[in-house]
Amino acid sequence: MAAEGQVISCHTVAAWNDQLLKGNESKKLMVVDFTASWCGPCRFIAPFLAELAKRLPTVTFLKVDVDELKSVAKDWAVEAMPTFVFLKEGKLVDKVVGAKRDELQQTIAKHNT
Repeated sequence: MAAEGQVISCHTVAAWNDQLLKGNESKKLMVVDFTASWCGPCRFIAPFLAELAKRLPTVTFLKVDVDELKSVAKDWAVEAMPTFVFLKEGKLVDKVVGAKRDELQQTIAKHNT
């Protein structure tokens, strides 16, 4: 289990469901990075995401490898990597597709209230 200020990797469906449940209860904004080990833009954006997690302890950052958790990626209709899904109380509030630093920051700022 990762501490605040870290990107939490979900390696099992059970871990994903556990984080989702925690997110529903905490009412914190959750940013889910759907990624893949072979994806260049995903590797490019990962350090930036880690930096955001350190700077924004009020936001929960999760990472899901689409090859590892295919069913989760399918449930959230992820078709390109990276895809960032923004959740509040378990509900989808926004989505950013691609390694777009500015758009990612703006979307977090918009929903982190």
